[in-house]
Amino acid sequence: MADDGEVEFPILCETCLGENPYVRMTREPRGQECKICTRAFTVFRWLPGRGMRYKKTEICPTCAKLKNVCQTCILDLEYGLPVQVRDAMLGQQDTVPVQASNRRDYVAKLENSVNAGLIDFNGKAQPAARQQLRQMARSEPYYKRNRAHICSFFVKGQCTRGNECPYRHEMPDSDSELARQNISDRYHGSNDPVARRILDRTTKRTDRLAPPADKSVTSLFVMSLPEDISQKELQEHFAAFGELKSVIMVPKNSCAFINFKTRAGAETAAQAAQDAGCIVNGSPLKLTWGKSRPKGPALELEQKSKSTAAVPPPGSQASSELYPSQDPTAQGSSVK
Repeated sequence: MADDGEVEFPILCETCLGENPYVRMTREPRGQECKICTRAFTVFRWLPGRGMRYKKTEICPTCAKLKNVCQTCILDLEYGLPVQVRDAMLGQQDTVPVQASNRRDYVAKLENSVNAGLIDFNGKAQPAARQQLRQMARSEPYYKRNRAHICSFFVKGQCTRGNECPYRHEMPDSDSELARQNISDRYHGSNDPVARRILDRTTKRTDRLAPPADKSVTSLFVMSLPEDISQKELQEHFAAFGELKSVIMVPKNSCAFINFKTRAGAETAAQAAQDAGCIVNGSPLKLTWGKSRPKGPALELEQKSKSTAAVPPPGSQASSELYPSQDPTAQGSSVK
């Protein structure tokens, strides 16, 4: 078994490392046991930035390499997503034993393969799955995750430190599900509330691209449109799926309307965006179907008039019989 005391630098994501390029770390060889395999490993401790909390490594480098995750936040190093989300998208299954004794033997057996880089985390994943993970991942580090914890005494109304308190003075969110996170579940990709929320949002996005029941809808709505994308680039991208009627951009609202001439072209573009994502000029775009045209009062009145039989005006009846009141020679109710 390799000695983790020889490790010179931890396996960290950019978020946990912090935005300070001159970060200083303390290094304690075999400082504590790994929270996954329970083996002793080198513990690193550092301050990511001003106003942040001190962070330290939680799992050993071997367990981190085995899952390609950060030693501190246990998130995927490539996409910055929970293991449960990554494995669900790539179609992988957790092979690390849950029992402590079996887990130690399993990690020790695969340690040489992990250190040699012989483990493929993408497996047989399709390019569409990897592209979907890139769309779900953050484009920039999320440094707010390094903020200090909430002061428990402030929540109780008993903190007397004031501005000198190293913890945050704010009330916690009412969501108790996110408070029940643990490292073991996140590492094994099971019962992770953060991953469950991300997967639920992905399901809603898939439903957003489902074709509407109204067959007259042939347009797609582009949201969060970057400023560097031109109308010509949108036309060239969506013209590959079908003949376009028009492309209308609204720079003020950072959106655009893609109008197809046929419903089949719009469905092809929506299916392609759902499978592999919609990327124009290197920027991922969010799509949804356009809405049905609202039926105005004039159209409703026209449809109502067509559905009811027309009543002829008085005096235009084809009958030759005249009522007494219609006879110009009649006087009152008597007929001469």
